[in-house]
Amino acid sequence: MKQILRFLLILITFLSPLSLSSQSNNIQNYIGKLKKDTLFTDAVVGIMVMDSRGKSVASWNPDMPLLTASTMKTITTGVALNLLGADFRFSTKIGYSGEIRNGVLYGDLYIVGGGDPTLGSSDTLAIPVENLFLQWRDAIAAAGIRRINGHIVADDRFFEPEIVPESWSWSNLGPAYGSGVSGLSFYENLQKFKFIPGINPGDRVSLMGVYPEIPGMEYRNELTTGDVKSGNRSSYYISDLAKISQIKGTLAAGSDSISITFSNKFPHLSCAWEFRQYLLKSGIISDSKIKDAREFNSLQPYQLTIVAETLSPALSSIVNVTNRISNNFYAETLLKMIGKRATGVGSYDSARVALRRELDGMGIKKRGFTQSDGSGLSRQNYVSARFFCNYFSKMRESSSFTTFFNSLPQPGGPGTLKSVLANEQNEKKTRIHAKSGSLGNVRCYAGYVERDNGELIYFAILANNFSARTAQMQIGIEGFMRELINY
Repeated sequence: MKQILRFLLILITFLSPLSLSSQSNNIQNYIGKLKKDTLFTDAVVGIMVMDSRGKSVASWNPDMPLLTASTMKTITTGVALNLLGADFRFSTKIGYSGEIRNGVLYGDLYIVGGGDPTLGSSDTLAIPVENLFLQWRDAIAAAGIRRINGHIVADDRFFEPEIVPESWSWSNLGPAYGSGVSGLSFYENLQKFKFIPGINPGDRVSLMGVYPEIPGMEYRNELTTGDVKSGNRSSYYISDLAKISQIKGTLAAGSDSISITFSNKFPHLSCAWEFRQYLLKSGIISDSKIKDAREFNSLQPYQLTIVAETLSPALSSIVNVTNRISNNFYAETLLKMIGKRATGVGSYDSARVALRRELDGMGIKKRGFTQSDGSGLSRQNYVSARFFCNYFSKMRESSSFTTFFNSLPQPGGPGTLKSVLANEQNEKKTRIHAKSGSLGNVRCYAGYVERDNGELIYFAILANNFSARTAQMQIGIEGFMRELINY
């Protein structure tokens, strides 16, 4: 009798709606098709779909840690919101040393960075640089300073001097997406170059201008002119070890001028230089040399007379931009700020320790989780699909959830998911709130899906090491997402 009862109990459990949900449904059936698709069987794939009760709806290798690409930003931004708060704002201060006599500052003027990633940014959320510099200039004038008998000092000591994580590859340092973090950032730590190609292939390409400038920077321009239809085949090489950069490759003939944006590894010096130029136009003269606060016996911020403080937009706005357009620079800054707030040290090591502590506080087991950077550009980030789903479920319980959830792009909406599920009805595809991620041979999506009954389900699909073109993989991935919205 006991054996019969045990058998009946097992049978009832097996046939329960919950069990059937995890064993046979449209999503799991579609995954079964992917398992027969050579594009996916020749790749490494991790998939997890979890319901609001924490039960598995569908899966394929859910515990395998895989490269995340930019889906890592969901972890960085969510933890930043939890730790710092949606209303948190970065601060930048203007101060001086010495004394003011008869309108002359006998000392140095300091720009004291507080890690603000929006400082001097051209993004619409930021204070326009002209308005920013005007506020600083007016504060200096209000303090009675009409001339500076000293230097402009760029103080980026808020964060440790490691502008990019050590796990980034050399090829990632020059492109615009590889701009790193500084305690005093400016123009999203980018530089815009203006080039004029030659008339014929092989002609030298002229470098006509750079904004913002880096004082003392040497640009080794080795660009040549390519065929008319050859496009932009330029490469930029730079590090923070020396003020020397190299520009190689070709730019197509046939254009009057070409603008290209590369990364800036000395943004604090650019900020000080451009502000000095602004002051000169206003009649406020200073020494022509920009000083780096790390390179001489400079004062600490508490030893200065502070005359101005400007604040960044609220963290909620920064997170919104970070997730919608996948801004690597913002994400890296947020990761370092997590470390700074939690430990007092703004380094990558402290940030990773602090973030793991926050995950502990959220009650998340860290099996299947390795984080190297904040943006997902590193190829040393490894996260399982199950970890993503567990993380999303815990974020659902957070007081920051609404801000976090609304920052995630939706198919057809603004941001990186705009072209996803293009042929689906808008009311259906916008049920997805998710982050995409792409690297070479990596394509990922992770986030939430709203069901007809209002329930949220959590999902992650991580495809690594595929040999097919990303566009080919995208067809199967979007098919999976189509099943999500129809579940």
